Amino acid sequence: MGGIGSGTWTRWDTRPTVEDMKPLRIGALAKGGWLHSGTSSSYRWSIDGRPNGEIHVTAGGDHIRLNYRHQSWGGDWVTEAYPVGIAYVPCHFGGSRPWFICPAVGCGRKAGTLYGGRIFACRTCHGLAYPSENEGRRDRAIRKADKLRERLGWPRGVIEGSGWGKRPYMRQATYEALTARYEELESEALVETMAWLVAHRIQV
Repeated sequence: MGGIGSGTWTRWDTRPTVEDMKPLRIGALAKGGWLHSGTSSSYRWSIDGRPNGEIHVTAGGDHIRLNYRHQSWGGDWVTEAYPVGIAYVPCHFGGSRPWFICPAVGCGRKAGTLYGGRIFACRTCHGLAYPSENEGRRDRAIRKADKLRERLGWPRGVIEGSGWGKRPYMRQATYEALTARYEELESEALVETMAWLVAHRIQV
C-alpha cells in the first residue's frame, strides 16, 4: 500500500486500460523473425515470473494465424483459431513496417498491438484507455513530478522533498528550470492530496 504522495486512488468512472489486457505486439514478432511465411512461434505472458497466458502464432505471408485457449468467469476452456491480416506500409526512408489489421468484425484498423480477451483486437474495439487517461489532477501531477525527479537524479516521491541537489555536469540553468517546474507540480500534488483527505474526512 502506498502512502500520501505515491500510487493512485481508485476512480469509479474509469475505463479498463491497456495494462489490464494481454498485448500481442507485431514489433516483437517481426524482430524475432516470426512473420516469415511458414514459421511458428509461441507468445507468452507472465506476472511476477509466473506464466499467465500463451498463444501460438503461425505466419502465412500476408497474415498470421492465432491459436489459443481462454476461460471466462470460471467457465469451460474455449479454443480460438483465426487469421489476422498484416499490412506492410512503406516507411519514409525506405523499407516497410508491418501492422496488424484488427480482426474484429467491422473494424479493419491498422494496429501495432492487439489486446486479448476472447478475441485479440485493437484498443478501440476493446474500449481501452491508456493509464494516463484515468488519472485525476493529483495523480497526473505526481506522475509528472516523478519524471522530473528522475531527470534530476532524485528518488521518486513528492514527500521526499526537493533538497537533493544537482546532477554532476547538469547545467545550472537547466537545474534551476527543472527545479522550479518540479516545485509547482509538488505544490499541486500536495494541495490535491489534502483536498481529497478533507473531502473523505480522513485525518493525518
